[in-house]
Order: sequence, then structure tokens, then C-alpha cells
Amino acid sequence: MNGPLNVKGLFISFEGIDGAGKSTHIAPLAQCLRALGRSVVLTREPGGTPIAEQLRQLVLNEAMDAMTEALLVFAARRNHLQQVIAPALVRGEVVLCDRFSDATFAYQGAGRGFDWDILLTLERWVQTMEPNERLRERLLAPDLTLWFDLPAEIAAQRLTGARLPDKFESQPAAFFEHVAAGYARRMQADPQRFVRINANQSADCVWHDVGVALRARGVLP
Repeated sequence: MNGPLNVKGLFISFEGIDGAGKSTHIAPLAQCLRALGRSVVLTREPGGTPIAEQLRQLVLNEAMDAMTEALLVFAARRNHLQQVIAPALVRGEVVLCDRFSDATFAYQGAGRGFDWDILLTLERWVQTMEPNERLRERLLAPDLTLWFDLPAEIAAQRLTGARLPDKFESQPAAFFEHVAAGYARRMQADPQRFVRINANQSADCVWHDVGVALRARGVLP
């Protein structure tokens, strides 16, 4: 079932396509929170543990169907939750994660056309954590999600020459239009959790909007 953790931990996810500016702003936020005395875990998905990082390489670079991608991503997520995210939240730390389950719905669901209801089932199976003395049974999801929304053509321009693109970054603009629609669908289903950030502006303006959103949620003073 859904419900709050019996701890003071905070889980924030950063979502958006590559080039949208997630990585540009997640590290400075970690620095701000540490300056305020919070212990911060900075991590990513797929990835965050040795096993999950191995699965990440398969998902990003090997040809496979959407179901295989989804199963591998959720397998990586389960390991990540058990080994990193849930323990950090139990300790009362702040977890900043570069992508989480919304990305699976956006990329494998909307982008690749995989069944949305099956993804919801996998999400429930994988993210429901077993109860212990400090953690009630619940569907473990971010407390806050910042969605960096950017047109695909702008993201492609930003990434030009930056690195060799993986199989998702190599997709045509139409794919990323579907991905954006997937993010919008997730936001519509859980509007209290999401904040949409207009990423099609200068980095300073984006950072300002991130700060406004976090101050409104009480994350920053």
C-alpha cells in the first residue's frame, strides 16, 4: 500500500530526456542540501549498484524487445532499492536519483509501446518494500519528481558531439515526442508529486525554477 516512511528521509527524482539538463542541476542541488547539513545520496537509474550498472549497459546498448528492456530495468531497480535507496531513506538521508520508474513508463511504455498496465503491475511488485521495524510496507516512490521538459530537437542539438549516443539517444524525434507524452501521462496520474520544469531556457533560469519548486515544497529554505 502507499504511505509515508517512518523516517525523515526524502526521495527526489530528476526526469527528462538526455540533454534536458538533469545532470547539470542534480549535483548543485546535492551541494546545497549538504551545505544545509543533510546527508545526500546521489544516484541514477538504471544503475546505482554494481549489478544494476551491468544491467544498464545491456539496456542502453544491446538490441532487445520492449518487454526484455522493462524486465531488466525493473530488476535493476529492485536491486537499487534494496541496496541503496531504501536503506538511505531509513537512515533519514536525502536521495537524489537521476531517473526512476517514470522513465520506464515514458521510454518503454510510451516510447516503445509496451503495455502500460503490465508496467503498473511490475512497478507494484518491484517497488513494494517488505515491512521491518522502521519501514512500513508501501509502494516506494519519489516524494517529489522534477520533470525537465525539453523539445527533442533542442536536446539533440545540446548532445551533438558530446558523446557517442546510446540506442535511445539515437532514436528519431517522434520517439521522444512519445516519451514526453508518457511523462505527461504520469504527471497527470500523480500531479502532487510532479513539478514540470521548462528546460528550454538558460541554465540559470532553469536553476531558478528548480529553487522555486523546492522552496515551495519545503526542501530548501
